[in-house]
Parts: sequence; structure tokens; C-alpha cells
Amino acid sequence: MKLDWINQIVLVGAGGFIGAVLRFVVSGAAQRLDPAGAFPYGTLACNVLGCLAIGLLAGAADARNVLGPGARLFLLIGVLGGFTTFSSFAYETLELLRERQHLRACFNVMGSMFLCLAAVWLGYGLTTR
Repeated sequence: MKLDWINQIVLVGAGGFIGAVLRFVVSGAAQRLDPAGAFPYGTLACNVLGCLAIGLLAGAADARNVLGPGARLFLLIGVLGGFTTFSSFAYETLELLRERQHLRACFNVMGSMFLCLAAVWLGYGLTTR
């Protein structure tokens, strides 16, 4: 069954709300492990858990055809996208590697790291001058 644009938006938005709340809770709990705040454990925990979750869900969906289009939108894009977009980045890079697109996978990793750090630096610099 094909979902119309409005239903797709509602599924992704509802999932995103849940994912963002989960990120707030999980990140806060993990960060309390380091009261000094010397390392961003909360972000690391969300990124690792989100990557594990997208691997489990995408693997089950591909191998066993257990997720329909609506469930994929809600869980993979909505919930996990709200929890951490790093999981999408990691999954897309894995797909490139599985398709033997090694150069594209490397460009995705290096480009994302360099361009994202540069964008934060630029944005921060533009607003703090």
C-alpha cells in the first residue's frame, strides 16, 4: 500500500518526536556517568545505540520482509532520525560498501566529517564575531 504525502509526514513527524524524546532521556542518563562533563558520553551512547537499532531493523526488514513502508518511515526515518541521524549516515555508508562502492563510501565518511565540522566552525564563527 502506497502512503500519500500527508500520511508520510505524519509518520515521520510522530516518530521524530519519539526519537527526540528518547535521545534526551538516553543522552542525559549516559552523560550522568561523567559528572565532570569531560566527554560527550550521551551523544556517543545515542549514536552507537541508534546504529545498532538501524542495523537490526534494516537487517530484519531486508532478510525477513517484516517492515512495510509505513513502519520503515516511522521507525527508520522518524524514530531513529529523531534519536540520531548518525545511524542513517552509518547505514548509507554500509550500503555503499555492500554495493562495492568503496570510493563513494570513503567520500561519504570523509566528506561528512570534514564538511560537517567545517560548517559548524563557519556557523559558530559567523555568529560569535
